[in-house]
Amino acid sequence: MPTDSTHPSVNPRLAEKALALGGFAIGTTEFVIMGLMQRIADDYGIAVQNVGLAISAYALGVVVGAPLISAIGARVPRRRLLIGLMVVFAASNLLTLLAPSFHGFVALRFFAGLPHGVYLGVAALVAANVAEPHERGRAVGRVLVGLTLAILAGAPLATWIGGLLGWKAAFVLVGALALATALLVRLWVPVQPANEGASLRSEISAMTKPRVLFTLAVACVGFAGMFSVFSYAMPTLTHQAGMPEALGPLVLAVFGVGAVIGNFAGGRAADAHPIRGVAFILAWCSLVQLGFYFAADQVWSGILFVGLVGTGGALAPVLQTRLMDVAGDAQTMAATLNHAAFNIANALGAWLGGLSVTVGLGWSATGLVGMTMALAGLSIFLIALAQERVAQVPA
Repeated sequence: MPTDSTHPSVNPRLAEKALALGGFAIGTTEFVIMGLMQRIADDYGIAVQNVGLAISAYALGVVVGAPLISAIGARVPRRRLLIGLMVVFAASNLLTLLAPSFHGFVALRFFAGLPHGVYLGVAALVAANVAEPHERGRAVGRVLVGLTLAILAGAPLATWIGGLLGWKAAFVLVGALALATALLVRLWVPVQPANEGASLRSEISAMTKPRVLFTLAVACVGFAGMFSVFSYAMPTLTHQAGMPEALGPLVLAVFGVGAVIGNFAGGRAADAHPIRGVAFILAWCSLVQLGFYFAADQVWSGILFVGLVGTGGALAPVLQTRLMDVAGDAQTMAATLNHAAFNIANALGAWLGGLSVTVGLGWSATGLVGMTMALAGLSIFLIALAQERVAQVPA
């Protein structure tokens, strides 16, 4: 795997903190809108369900931006690329103050989504290069933990600020966090020279490598189960277990705690044995998501299993590290496509979970969907390993 040179006096932990702050800002803007939907709808005079268009626009921006910016920016020095991405991200959020209409707001959400996957993918590559070789996975996990901390603290804080000062203030906060990230990346992240061997062709080649495609498929399918449960966790516990709506923030917090724990555990698994780590985590996800199906009849057991489902976030650093190992010269494209895959998993899981409820299987059937998707992801991964053995390619 090609690596970039780093300054010998760099403090890896400071670099990781700067990079993680960007992930915190990205996660906050992605999840805060769920808590502000009614206020946004009231301000623009639209139905609450129509606000979902803004969520879809952001996800579309992630999926479009990941391959497009990766291909264009492959030869840009990584620190400079990260700073540029954060500036664009900051502007897209700050300009929400001036959005005259809902359609203008939706357009800004699309532009805010464009840097998402590229920033997280490149940040993971930078953290892995700065860290000691035996700590790559943990370094990636420490960077990606910014996303999970956003679920736990960022989105609730921004929602509170949005309720206090107006919903647009939440996006101003995100913009400020992004600008702070750009500054800290400039100060704490070492210069990493451009990959002179990178080209549009070499980066696009990532999308033709079987091992990259299989890994992305595992992310799309295996991760979808977690989102199936999470997307409907609160209405499931409210309608099926009789949970008071006032406990909704606790459900989100418990999921966030589980995701943080999973992220760190996944980082360790990536360093110890990434192949077994992927298989074990997918098997674990299938068990806890099945457990949610049975636990959701009671409030406290249901909340506990929401937290256990959140530990499925362990899959992120393991898959991110595996992509670094199998991408060859297409490091940037592969790393960023991973986050596009996670957003596809989000959309797929939410759709399948909603479908299971719509056809009358019951609210907790999202757990059955989750188990099925985790096992499907495990099956894809095992098929990939079998093909590698046949082709005599080291895993």
